[in-house]
Amino acid sequence: MKKTIALLPAGSVSDEAAKKMFGNEEVNWSHHRLIADVFLSTVNDISQYSVIPIENTIEGSVSLHMDWLVHEIDLPIQAEWVYPSIQNLIGRRSEFTGEDGKLDLGKIDKVFSHPVAIAQCLQFLRSELPQADKETVGSTSEGVRIVRDNPGNGFAAIGTATAASNNQLDVLAESITDHNNNYTRFLLIGNEPFTTRESATRKTSILITLPDDFPGALHRVLSAFSWRQINLSKIESRPTKKQLGTYYFYIDIDMALDTVLLPAALEEIQALGCHVRVLGSYPSFTYEQLSE
Repeated sequence: MKKTIALLPAGSVSDEAAKKMFGNEEVNWSHHRLIADVFLSTVNDISQYSVIPIENTIEGSVSLHMDWLVHEIDLPIQAEWVYPSIQNLIGRRSEFTGEDGKLDLGKIDKVFSHPVAIAQCLQFLRSELPQADKETVGSTSEGVRIVRDNPGNGFAAIGTATAASNNQLDVLAESITDHNNNYTRFLLIGNEPFTTRESATRKTSILITLPDDFPGALHRVLSAFSWRQINLSKIESRPTKKQLGTYYFYIDIDMALDTVLLPAALEEIQALGCHVRVLGSYPSFTYEQLSE
């Protein structure tokens, strides 16, 4: 039976990334306008997996998606992969062409896109579209649809070339992100183990909440990993949302949970009075691996 994958709309970076990840496997794509609906689709067993953009090389963690993963749901991470975020300026070329036949971006009054995509293109927007208002929407593909449905209003969008083609619009400017190494990290969450691809690289993600009355607890936590030579690829503090000044620590570990060293480290941390929640132990894929 085909698996159902929940994700953001067709033509979004999430859509392109998911299709790259699943390759030729036949699946049912369940597109949603809001990331909340993507999460809830899998929570309510409508889909087997959700595809979640969680981090970007330019903007860092996507706070809203991180909060959903931590505070709103309890679904394990089954895989992660990296995909390039190539953003373009999209609109109707005829609408912004001057009398001399040349493209005139000064005619653009408003640009729509996801807030992360807008943040990825700030230098371009400041230099080429200083007159244009920026309006955030739920996904890059939603912004493209708004442009499609409102001709003659001076609207443009930031999104993928796929979204432009799907909506019969033009790419007005290609690859407008501020940096060439613009990649997004995606998570696949759900209760079913991911078996479509294999990777020799595995990671484990955990949340650690420190005890209130233990000065130096974070140092002790990190020491439990350090003396075992366990590499941490990410550590980020986030508010617990329970009390001002209280935080949990999100940690990515470059090691599978079923090794000898990692469970012992987690036991040592729990013995300090810390609460440890395992978010998942999963295969990790680079873009190069997906392209092989």
